[in-house]
Amino acid sequence: MTDTQLVPYALPDIKDLLAGRLAASSIAIYRQDIAQYQTFCFERQMAQFDPQSFVAWRDSLVMLSAKSPNTINRQLAAVRRTVKEAASRRMITGEVAYGFANVESVSVRALRARLKPHAKTRIMPAQMRALCDSPSASTLLGSRDRAMLHTLASSGVRLSELVSLTQEQIEQQGDFYTMRILGKTDIEARAAPLSVEAKRHIDTWIERRMVASHYVFTSLTGRGDNRLTAEPLSDVGAWRIIIDYAEACGLQHVKPHDFRRFVATELSAKDVIMAQRALGHKSLATTERYVLSGLKPGLTDNLY
Repeated sequence: MTDTQLVPYALPDIKDLLAGRLAASSIAIYRQDIAQYQTFCFERQMAQFDPQSFVAWRDSLVMLSAKSPNTINRQLAAVRRTVKEAASRRMITGEVAYGFANVESVSVRALRARLKPHAKTRIMPAQMRALCDSPSASTLLGSRDRAMLHTLASSGVRLSELVSLTQEQIEQQGDFYTMRILGKTDIEARAAPLSVEAKRHIDTWIERRMVASHYVFTSLTGRGDNRLTAEPLSDVGAWRIIIDYAEACGLQHVKPHDFRRFVATELSAKDVIMAQRALGHKSLATTERYVLSGLKPGLTDNLY
């Protein structure tokens, strides 16, 4: 049985419990996590609403898998959330929910060896310039990819926000541009920056593609420039494009989210509050975790 197969036992479907309260993408991940717990209990004939079964599952994730502590804790949180919601609807007793709530998460420090060594990759400004300018401006796809890379590098938007971007979301503010972005935790759309250079590349791409679409970054079917569609790029397709250009530039382990970290790092050097607003973080502490600049060279020179 695969990790993503749902088995219909005991625990209610979190899709029903949290509809309208979590993003569909978050609910999808939660359902996969809950399915793994359900399968674990079913295969061992353990009661799903027993906190001791939950403890046993946590321990198996530590002992029988190589998952990172962050992944394990996310999976534990998904089950806790489901049990809590079930208790609020009197499907189970508050005592059971209390028992699940008191099962401790795993220690990130104790399992730090499992953390991915390249989870965060620093891209320097000169490297970012070379990466964004690497797609050929003479080809149709090069125009699209150049516009996409410059948009990521000048805005810090998430990949999901990039591929769903529409032309109507781009607004002119005097001589400059912003985008109205509705992020995964946003109630109202936030303004994200867009460089004049990125906007120029977007205009060039849209003018050249000759396909009517509200979406800015559209996909192709098959091979060749003549297979354009009006549908947006998929997350996977955009991810692959970014990795291919990064590797061609000699940049290893670059991920789409590293563009977001790049914007956070460079903006924070000027104004950390502006960096927070650009990225749409509710907490300044979140922005600070994105900053990869470290210590400034010569920081302790001339101290005495």
